[in-house]
Amino acid sequence: METLENIVYDDLQVGDTASYTRSLTEEELVLFAAVSGDVNPVHLDPAFAANSMFKERIAHGMWSGSLISAALATVMPGPGTIYLEQSLSFKRPVKLDDTLTVKLTVASKGSRNRVSLHCLVTNQRNEEVVTGEARVIAPSEKMSLTKPQLPRITIETASG
Repeated sequence: METLENIVYDDLQVGDTASYTRSLTEEELVLFAAVSGDVNPVHLDPAFAANSMFKERIAHGMWSGSLISAALATVMPGPGTIYLEQSLSFKRPVKLDDTLTVKLTVASKGSRNRVSLHCLVTNQRNEEVVTGEARVIAPSEKMSLTKPQLPRITIETASG
């Protein structure tokens, strides 16, 4: 069983870094469309996407943004973190089978456990995909918990 541990406000220092990595699969792309309701054909329709500026299907921009959320919630500061604000700048498309790494860097600490973090998302070629800044309330109490086991989700093709 994997354990999640947080980093409390008092232990965070400006310049601290942490990372989180995940790959985009066909299943994740379809599930993100289903959960978000964003069924833009550039994400789901190969023929449509082939005629787009990208020439192939691309991930939802917010899939990359959701990885920043996951990094904040599970790595730094970790469990107990409250997400307040996020700016995002999308630099290049994410394609199927790309592996993204989120790098978080503590930029500043403020009053009432507020922390600003620089967010950099790169692909497997170390190209910038997304940049931004996050503001969170860092936890004040140390915690360690077992990472929840999520249910397996299967995708069924809709019949017409």
